[in-house]
Amino acid sequence: MNQQASKAAKPAKSGVNYFLDGFRLIKQPGLRRFVFIPLSVNLVLFAAVIYFAIGQLEQVFQWINGQLPDYLSWLNFLLWPLAVLTLLVVLSFIFSSVMNWIAAPFNGLLAEKVEQYLTGKDLNTGGTIDLIKDLPRILGREWIKLKYYLPRAILFLILFWVPFIGQTAAPVLWFLFSAWMMAIQYCDYPFDNHKVPFNDMKFALNQTKGSSFSFGAAVTLFSMIPIINFIVMPVAICGATSMWVDKYRDAYRNAHIAPE
Repeated sequence: MNQQASKAAKPAKSGVNYFLDGFRLIKQPGLRRFVFIPLSVNLVLFAAVIYFAIGQLEQVFQWINGQLPDYLSWLNFLLWPLAVLTLLVVLSFIFSSVMNWIAAPFNGLLAEKVEQYLTGKDLNTGGTIDLIKDLPRILGREWIKLKYYLPRAILFLILFWVPFIGQTAAPVLWFLFSAWMMAIQYCDYPFDNHKVPFNDMKFALNQTKGSSFSFGAAVTLFSMIPIINFIVMPVAICGATSMWVDKYRDAYRNAHIAPE
């Protein structure tokens, strides 16, 4: 059986399957060191932020204790764990967005190595010096994604203040928008490695809405789970690159970067 027939015979995978495939890929010996760098940066910075936030939270609770009568002091045992859990969820969501900027060069490198692992073919992306020279373009790509995200996010957030819509349709629309943005955020790394323009990348994802939304929905849901969300970023990059190889690479491969 030739390669094309073998590829056609492969069962179709959903976006969720591709995301879950990322958990397998991050454990591969040839990829672990490229996962370790962004993951380490993520953990160190997040730990520092949590340490600072917990300190501020302690001061808030000291003030609350001073205002509460003695017979309500038991509320501390209820409010403290709830406050810490809320803090973890909120900071995890905000921090994941910030980390996409800080770790963007490492994320692109991880996507490159995953593609090489899956295809068995090297990419002509140059060495460390070329990566440093390419930093302005990489960060510029993140800025393009941010400009795409912010006005739409503000519009969807306004819907939460609209009577009835804010309590019914707005949460669903926000989740769908978040799923779409997660697909854009992580699928963009392998596309960008091949210098595919942002609008072309969006068009490709739009042509496979089912896979895109289910992949993004899985990333969104796992990003809401404290502790687990520490590894969501490398898992999503690996899963998105696996989806790129299966669904988009043949049509969007840059012949100069990935000659066959």
